[in-house]
Amino acid sequence: MLVPRALRSLLYVLSCAWLHTGAPSRLKSPALPIQSEREPVPSKGLSGCSFGGRFYSLENTWHPDLGEPFGVMHCVQCICEPQKSRRGKVLGKVNCKNIKQDCPDLDCEDPILLPGHCCKTCRKGEDDKKQTGSLLDSFEYFHEKGKDKEDDLHKSYNDRSYLSSEELGPRESRTDFVAVLTGVTESWLPSSNGVARARFSLTRTSLAFSITYQRMGRPSKIGFLDSDGTIAFEYRVPKGQSDMICGVWKNLAKPQMRQLQSEQMRISMTTSTSRREEVEGKIIKHRALFAETFSSTLTSEEENSGMGGLAMLTLSDTENNLHFILILQGLIKQKDKEPLLVPIRVQLVYRQHILRELRANITSHDPDFAEVLTDLNSRELFWLSRGQLEITVATEGQESRQISGFITGRKSCDTIQSVMSSNDALTPGKTGGVGSAIFNLHDNGTLDYQVQVAGLTSDFVGLTIELKPRRRNKRTVLYDLTPEYNKATGQAQGSWTRLEARHIHMLLQNELFINVATAHGQEGELRGQIRALLYSGLEAPRHELPTPLAGHFVFPPVRTGASGHAWVSVDKHCHLHYEIVVAGLSKADDLTVNAHLHGLAEIGEIDDSSTTHKRLLTGFYGSQAQGVLKEISIELLQHLDQGTAFIQVSTKMNPRGEIRGRVHVPNNCEFGTTGEMEESEFDDLFAKDPEELKKDPHTCFFENQHHAHGSRWTPIYDKCFSCSCQKRTVICDPVICPVLTCSQTIQPEDKCCPICDERKEPKDMNVPERVDEHPEGCYFEGDQKMHAPGTTWHPFVPPFGYIKCAVCTCKGSSGEVHCEKVTCPLLTCSHPVRRNPSDCCKECPEEEKTPAGLEHSDMMQADGPRHCKFGKNYYQNSDNWHPWVPMVGEMKCINCWCDHGVTKCQKKQCPVLTCINNTRTEGACCPECLDSKEEDDQVMKAPDKRRTWRH
Repeated sequence: MLVPRALRSLLYVLSCAWLHTGAPSRLKSPALPIQSEREPVPSKGLSGCSFGGRFYSLENTWHPDLGEPFGVMHCVQCICEPQKSRRGKVLGKVNCKNIKQDCPDLDCEDPILLPGHCCKTCRKGEDDKKQTGSLLDSFEYFHEKGKDKEDDLHKSYNDRSYLSSEELGPRESRTDFVAVLTGVTESWLPSSNGVARARFSLTRTSLAFSITYQRMGRPSKIGFLDSDGTIAFEYRVPKGQSDMICGVWKNLAKPQMRQLQSEQMRISMTTSTSRREEVEGKIIKHRALFAETFSSTLTSEEENSGMGGLAMLTLSDTENNLHFILILQGLIKQKDKEPLLVPIRVQLVYRQHILRELRANITSHDPDFAEVLTDLNSRELFWLSRGQLEITVATEGQESRQISGFITGRKSCDTIQSVMSSNDALTPGKTGGVGSAIFNLHDNGTLDYQVQVAGLTSDFVGLTIELKPRRRNKRTVLYDLTPEYNKATGQAQGSWTRLEARHIHMLLQNELFINVATAHGQEGELRGQIRALLYSGLEAPRHELPTPLAGHFVFPPVRTGASGHAWVSVDKHCHLHYEIVVAGLSKADDLTVNAHLHGLAEIGEIDDSSTTHKRLLTGFYGSQAQGVLKEISIELLQHLDQGTAFIQVSTKMNPRGEIRGRVHVPNNCEFGTTGEMEESEFDDLFAKDPEELKKDPHTCFFENQHHAHGSRWTPIYDKCFSCSCQKRTVICDPVICPVLTCSQTIQPEDKCCPICDERKEPKDMNVPERVDEHPEGCYFEGDQKMHAPGTTWHPFVPPFGYIKCAVCTCKGSSGEVHCEKVTCPLLTCSHPVRRNPSDCCKECPEEEKTPAGLEHSDMMQADGPRHCKFGKNYYQNSDNWHPWVPMVGEMKCINCWCDHGVTKCQKKQCPVLTCINNTRTEGACCPECLDSKEEDDQVMKAPDKRRTWRH
C-alpha cells in the first residue's frame, strides 16, 4: 500500500520538533525534506491544524494515526498549539512529543502492556484502586481495536467498503460533547423533577445537538450560557409530541468555540407551561462518547430533588462484557468544602429482580464512576436488546438517595443510512447502479428500514444485512430483506424485530453492511456500509427516502462504480435545502467533486454555456455535501414542482455527469425566492457568485476572472488550450485534435479543431451517421467518443487534457478499452530533457552522452524499474527496510519495500492465540500467552471466568 499521508506529516512534524529541541546547530533545515500537506481549512476564519487528512481545533491533543499497517502511535501525543503571526492572527502549529517517559512508576511485580496503550499497567487484583481514568481508557482501547478488524479479510474481497475514520474528509472531522441537565436549585423557580441528556457534535463552526428529556413538559426554549452566565445563543423549540429535540447552532464565534472546547459553557432548558420548569447542566467532553452504543437517563422518584444522571454503555467487541460509565449530578449533598467519600450501590435490574450488583466509593468532587459487567448471559443480553434492563444507582447510609433508568440503544437526531455502490461490492465493478436505504431504531430493539434499488445489470436475487466477511465465500447474513422487496418498484419496506444486543451495538458502531445480489453478481452487485449521518438541520433525512443518484440515470448512461443519494426540500421562503451523500468514488475523484441542480430532465437538452436552468449547488471534498440555494429562478422552481429537475454530481473523470437523480419537490413558489433566510440556514459551500468566489481559498484567479475549484474553461489567449482550477492552481494543457475520417473539413471560428463539413459529404443513404460508424467499437468515457476496433489513441482525461504517457486500444468487437503506460527507453545521461512540453519521454541532449548515477529527474520518467524515496533515503527497486520515525525509532514490526517506484508497507502478521490471558513484552511485535501453569490450571477449572483487565 502507499505510505499514508499521516505518516508523511508526522515525519515532518517530528523531525522539526527534534531540530527545535536538540538538533546540532549546523543543521538549518529539517532532517527530512518532507513537507506537511496543506489540507483545506474547514471553514472561513477557523484556526486550527491539519494533520494526516484531519482537522484539529486549537489546543486539541491526539495520538497520530498513521493508517494501516502502522496504526495509532500511542506513545506519541500531538497538540495543536496556538501561535500569533506578525500581523496578530492566531494560527495553529502541530507539535508532537514522545510521552513514554511520562509513564508512572508501578509498585506491582511483572506489569503488563495492554493493547492500545503506551504505558504498562498492573494486573487486575494487584491494584485495588479503581481509578476512573484508567477505566475510561477501556473505551479508547475498543476504539483502536475496531481499526484492526480488517486484518483478516480475504484479499480477494473489496475492503474499501469498511470506512475508517482516516478516510473521512477534513470537512467531516468532529468533536463530541455531552451534558446532564437537572433542576436548578439556586434559581427563583421551583426545582424541576426533569432530567435531560444532551449530546453535541462540533463540525467546523456548527454545533449540532440532540436532546432527550424525562419527567418534564416539552421545553419552549434552549439557552447556551457562556462563562459569564450570559446567553450566547437561544434556540426556540418547535412544537411537537416527540421527546427528542434536534437543532443546530450555526456560526459559532471564536470565543464561544474556545469556551466550548475548554468546558466553560452551560446549557439550560425552560418550559412555558403553567408550572414553569428549568433544567441546566455543564457541557463537557467525554472520551466514552465515540464508543457508546447503549445509554440510559437516570431520574429520581423524589419531588423537586434536582438529581439526575446518565449512563453510557458499550459491549466488548468479542465477549459479552458490558462496559459503562456513570455521570451523576445532585446525588450527593455536599455541605463541606472538603471532598466527601460516599459509598454507592449500582444494580442491574429486570422487573424489580436484581441481576447484578456492584459497590464502590465515589467522592463528592468527582462523582463519575466506571465499571465492567462481565459475561452477560443470553437472557440478560435479550432483555438489553429489548430495552427492558434497568440500571439503578443509590447512595448508602442514613439518607439514601436513588436514581434509575432503562437502558436502550443510543438515541440521537442522526440519520442511519447507507448508499450502495458497485465499487464498494465485495468484487468491485462499474455498473452504474445504485442502492439507497434509511433505518430507524426503536427503544424495543426493532429496526425499521426503507430501501430502494435502481440500475441493476441483471435480475434481482437477494437483499441482505450482513457483517463484514472474514474469509473467502464466508459472508455472514444477519437478516434477509428479500421477501419484502418489490421488483416492480425496486423498493423494500419493513421491520427487523429480532435484533440482538450485539447487532444493535454493531449497527451504532457503523459495522453492518447492506448487500444487493443479482443473477450475474451472486456475491453482491451493490454494497454499502450502514452509517450514521450527522444531523445538519434538515428534517427530511429523518423521515423521507432520498433521491437516488446513479450513472444509470445519466444520458447517455455512465458505467461508473459510484452512486449516491440526496435529500432536497424547499422552505416557506422558497430557498432550497439539500444534503448529498456519495459512495464508491475513487480517491482521485474525491478531491474534485461538484454537484449542480438542472432544470431539464435530460442533460442533452442543455447548452453548457447556459446558466438559466443550471445552478452549482456545491463543490465538496470527501463523501458529503450540504447547503442552501437562495436565489432560484422561477423556471427552476417550476421544474422542481413538476418533477423535471435533477441533481447531477460531476467529477474530473466525468465532467458531464458521473451520477444523477430526478428531483420532485412540490412547492407554491410561483414568484420565485422571497424573504430573507432565517438564522438556522446552512453555512456550507454553495453556488458562488463572483463576490463569493473571491472569498473561497481554493478559487483560481486567471485572466482577470475568478474560477471555482474543479471548473474547466477555454482561456482567452488561446482557444487551443484547456484550463482547469485545482486548489488555487491553474493547469492549462494543449488541445490535441482527433483524426477526422471525412473528406471535407471546415474550421469554426470559435473552435480549436476542424470538424467535418457535412454539406460536402456524399449523400449515401446506405452510409450510417458518424455516431454509428463503428457500431461494434468502444465507447471511451474520457473523450465520450466511439473508437473503431483496433484503433489506438492517447486518453483524454478532463481537466488535464490528453495524457501522452498512456495509450489506449479498442479490443476488437468486445467493446473493451485497454490502456497501458508508455514505456520510455532507459537513459544513461544525467540530465535528460523533453523536446516538447507535451512529450511523455525524455531524451538525452546531443552534447551529453556520458552515463550518470541515480538522479531524481530520472525517477520522474515513465521508464522501467523505478526507485523509491522514503523519508530522506532513496531505495532501489525490490529493496526492503524497516521504517524509522523520529522520537519512536525503528518500527521493527513494519516491513517496507520498493515496488517499481511505489513504497509499500505491511504489518507483521501475528499468530492467533488460543490462550485466555496474553500480554505483549516491550519491543515485541505480537502478544504472547502468559507462561504460567498456575493460570492454566485456573482456566481449566473455571473456563467461563475472564479477567476484566483484558477488556
